[in-house]
Amino acid sequence: MNAPDLHQLLGAYVLGGLDAADLRRFEEHLQECADCQDELAGLERLPALLDALPVPDAVALTGGSRPAAAVEPGGAVPRTLYDKLAARRRKVRRRWTALVGAVAAACLALGIAVAPILNRPPQPDASYSVQAESGLRFSVDLARKTWGTELAVNGSSMPLDGTYSLWVRDRDGGEDRACAWTATPSGRIRVTGATPVQLASIASVELRDEGQRAVAVITVP
Repeated sequence: MNAPDLHQLLGAYVLGGLDAADLRRFEEHLQECADCQDELAGLERLPALLDALPVPDAVALTGGSRPAAAVEPGGAVPRTLYDKLAARRRKVRRRWTALVGAVAAACLALGIAVAPILNRPPQPDASYSVQAESGLRFSVDLARKTWGTELAVNGSSMPLDGTYSLWVRDRDGGEDRACAWTATPSGRIRVTGATPVQLASIASVELRDEGQRAVAVITVP
């Protein structure tokens, strides 16, 4: 018995209508056939549904016109019913597969279209920059947070050695260290810092060396 023939036994297998020989052959086939495994999972409730439905009505649902007298002896459901149910389920599944594929393709296209917008970094609430006489360029983006302010620091032509820190001075004269870093061989840095000082209360942002000398100062209006 080849694979297509074995596949036709699926309905009978679900309803327990196979003899011992066919049952053994089908279960061996089932271990290797992904299609049968998938369809079996979809038909697992079929026995309970058929128990509650008269056989002539079940046959009618498949579009068949066989009378109740055509039912196999002993009240068993005709094998043709299994075949029709399986064929109808495969047809419905193909339709759903096509629909899901179309929806997935549409979502993918939409994702590609909106990706540049979604990936765009949030805009800062304020940005400031300064260039020192030494050629050092230093900028900071400030973003309001419920807990204070986030600072995104960018620098170029920075000193090539030593440790540096960013300090925030508030309008009452207090100060807080937002972040610190070690100089890079390229003279470029990109660091993110944070301070509990609210943006509206920041008076200045200072870049200091390890001796706490101000290397660059940005005054916040």
